[in-house]
Amino acid sequence: MNDQTRIRVLCVDDHPLLREGIATVIRNQPDMQLVAEASNGSEAVQVFRELRPDVTLMDLRLPDTSGIDVLIAIRTEFRDARIIMLTTFEGDVDVHRALEAGARGYMLKNMPPKQLVEAIRQVHKGKKHIPPEIAARLAEHLSDESLSEREIEVLRHVAGGNRNREIAELLFISEETVKVHIKHIMEKLGASDRTEAVSIAVRRGIMHL
Repeated sequence: MNDQTRIRVLCVDDHPLLREGIATVIRNQPDMQLVAEASNGSEAVQVFRELRPDVTLMDLRLPDTSGIDVLIAIRTEFRDARIIMLTTFEGDVDVHRALEAGARGYMLKNMPPKQLVEAIRQVHKGKKHIPPEIAARLAEHLSDESLSEREIEVLRHVAGGNRNREIAELLFISEETVKVHIKHIMEKLGASDRTEAVSIAVRRGIMHL
């Protein structure tokens, strides 16, 4: 197959080992070609501009920014950019954010190589690709009421080990208001205590520690 008809892939990830693994998988495909690698967000945007790859594999967490922000930056300039998010996290909120921002696929880093190349082919054809386990997780929380910005802020302080009074002082609100926020947070997340609320929020990608 000549280079003209191959799927040109850009890989964006800050872990050299993972990039090497992906490069090997892609080089073994007769219909694909790895055109470049990038290790952070600003590099990714620059390389994308220069090479206009067919499909981009984008790590969700990059050292200088979030992969979703890079996705938005690229798609603002190139509406038809086909980007697959790669992550070790299954948080449904992250998935939701990525898809809303225009990601064409969402893959976990621990999936078999066969699934990855299949996803690249599907996205290249203009289809979307979301593994069944991630789709199920998305559906599970679809009707959940989301946390407000203020509730996320309160929860961040809870995660930082602050007590209600300290949170009240930090946010210039009353201790009573903090208690109300925490009650709502626990109800929305289905948590039985503060610690569980924090771990649910982190697992679902509502906040990152």
